[in-house]
Amino acid sequence: MRQVIQNLEESRIREVANAGMGRSDVLAFWFGESDEVTPDFIRQAAIDSLQRGETFYSHNLGLPELREAISDYMSARHGPIGVDRVAVTSGGVNALMLAMQQLVDAGDEVVAVTPVWPNLTAQPAIMGARVKCVALSPVGGAWTLDMQALLAAVTASTKVLIINAPNNPTGWTLTRDEQQRILDHCRGTGTWILADEVYERLYYEPTSNGCAPSFLDVAGPEDRLVVVHSFSKSFLMTGWRLGWLVMPPSMTHHMGKLIEFNTSCASVFTQRAGVAALRRTDEVTPRVVAHLKACRDTLIPLLQAMPGVQVAPARGGMYAFFRLEGFDDSLTTAKRLVVEAGLGLAPGDAFAPEARGWLRWCFASKDAQRLEEGVERLRGWLAKQATPGTV
Repeated sequence: MRQVIQNLEESRIREVANAGMGRSDVLAFWFGESDEVTPDFIRQAAIDSLQRGETFYSHNLGLPELREAISDYMSARHGPIGVDRVAVTSGGVNALMLAMQQLVDAGDEVVAVTPVWPNLTAQPAIMGARVKCVALSPVGGAWTLDMQALLAAVTASTKVLIINAPNNPTGWTLTRDEQQRILDHCRGTGTWILADEVYERLYYEPTSNGCAPSFLDVAGPEDRLVVVHSFSKSFLMTGWRLGWLVMPPSMTHHMGKLIEFNTSCASVFTQRAGVAALRRTDEVTPRVVAHLKACRDTLIPLLQAMPGVQVAPARGGMYAFFRLEGFDDSLTTAKRLVVEAGLGLAPGDAFAPEARGWLRWCFASKDAQRLEEGVERLRGWLAKQATPGTV
């Protein structure tokens, strides 16, 4: 067995969740998904496909109908994105791993902006790359980027720069001017940008195109840019495992070869569901975003009102990322909250060493009362810690 695989750390989010799974008394906010089921018309499209007997392979790059729908969807938000730049994948995770496999050789240097979802730093490590992290810094609960530190870290020796914005877990986002500076710098160093933009529609600032700033807004078709998307968040399709990549046209054929040696293709009935989702996106995503904003605006003030809590409203994503004063070991704290308070949160340790004292709360709940009850459990638990002789 390869040593790098043996050295991989297990997901600390799963480590906490495993301690509480199966317990009906636990309010779970640890995973990055809504508790709302996929809309009926999307599920029905998959059912209809199965009823037609569409249980066979498709093209490696995806059904032509889905690639065209993705092209139309992306072009409406970011300018012309041709079908020749699109590949369908078996989930956003698969899209990220495929990009790593295509771009990274063993020994390459990869720079990642952290804290970040742990897969984004584990995947290049699996490929044998050397991962160098540039940390965001918290200011009043909001995380910010030191642009000069990032640009200094990305040199001619850097093969790939990984950026997730809107960011999981912090909610940090990039401005278009910042994206332009990063792109210009990477053009000079010859560095690829791998942009995880799966949360671009879950953005709570007013925009003309209904999404967060994207590198696609400033880059040309042949720039060294690969953008990852997923149906999971904006379409309530986490369990479907369907995503896509946008890349330079010269890369797409080779991506098709790589998909063949990974999964061959995404399942056809799942792709039919994706077509339905994209064609009727206005019936799903705006409602999802409005609801998530209401959830954020319910949870954040409740947390801010608690003594010793450091938190700021996320501009994008579906998470409240907060610090509890006096509880610097977030993994231990998260495990204790499961056992002692029936509250399931993700530990900051899972995302980067600099987030060790932080906790992530996914606020994608169809019932705001669950969020309020979760805050009450946290408040009650904290009160017990301040009282001698209590657990």
